[in-house]
Amino acid sequence: MQEFAFGPVPSRRLGKSLGVNNIPSKICTYSCVYCQLGRSLRMMVNRQSFYKPEEIFESVKRKVKDVTTKGEKIDYITFVPDGEPTLDINLGKEVSLIKELAFPVAIITNSSLIWDESVQRDLMNFDLVSVKVDAVSQEIWRKIDRSFKTLDLTKILEGIKKFSTEFKGALISETMLVNNIEYGGEFEKIAVYLSSLKNLKTSYISIPTRPPAEEWAKPPEEEILNEAFQIFENKLKDRVEYLIGYEGNAFAYSGNIEEDLLSITAVHPMREEAVKELLEKDRGDLSKIETLIKKGAIRKVNYQGHTYYLRKFR
Repeated sequence: MQEFAFGPVPSRRLGKSLGVNNIPSKICTYSCVYCQLGRSLRMMVNRQSFYKPEEIFESVKRKVKDVTTKGEKIDYITFVPDGEPTLDINLGKEVSLIKELAFPVAIITNSSLIWDESVQRDLMNFDLVSVKVDAVSQEIWRKIDRSFKTLDLTKILEGIKKFSTEFKGALISETMLVNNIEYGGEFEKIAVYLSSLKNLKTSYISIPTRPPAEEWAKPPEEEILNEAFQIFENKLKDRVEYLIGYEGNAFAYSGNIEEDLLSITAVHPMREEAVKELLEKDRGDLSKIETLIKKGAIRKVNYQGHTYYLRKFR
């Protein structure tokens, strides 16, 4: 039986987040240079049915029971899959079912389809929505997010703005900054745009903290990061926060260590120390993950002086 739920994992925005993986591996509307899961294997913009909503719900329900029985905390159940979650045409049905479990439900979207009225209707059902705004200028947006060719940035930005006026839950934004990009006056433009959004709770400025799809997409210099923060703060006041630190090693253990490792690393690369802590809960050692590496299920990479384990996709 396929598992669609993973974690809970430590989240810098959401506390202990139990993830929902509702999209097959690396199907996305973007192929972002900084994506921790690598380049997109298939790009598309037409919404489709990938799985039965009832199967996703049953998987989440089982995972909630497993982790709560072991005393693990869940702050949010979060749609944060291998690709763009709003590509799932059954998203509205899935969130309605999952809300029966009585936990707040969040979604982290790249916003690329938010101009679509059906997507906006589905997003209205969430308690928290995180939208991505990496750029408001076409050239920089294309270079960083590498969007599907038919997507229109103007439509996306207008869609986010319209959604922000109607959404009753918590709305947050994330802007990922990378090195080797000539931003020029882009920070000011992004800040002005974000300040125009209604009911925006927090605007996060983030950097790649895990191995990116492209080797050159490294964190920017501290001066660039500080410049962006100061400009954002000028427009957004106390609604700006950094999202640049490591989220920690507090990954939940469900009782099935192989399933935990495979499901978590499919969407959330794990540092070696985090893997060791999870293995200790299973009274095991690194030989278990070495076995998964030999099977070709997981790969090991080094990034910024740390060893990470990632799910291997064909």
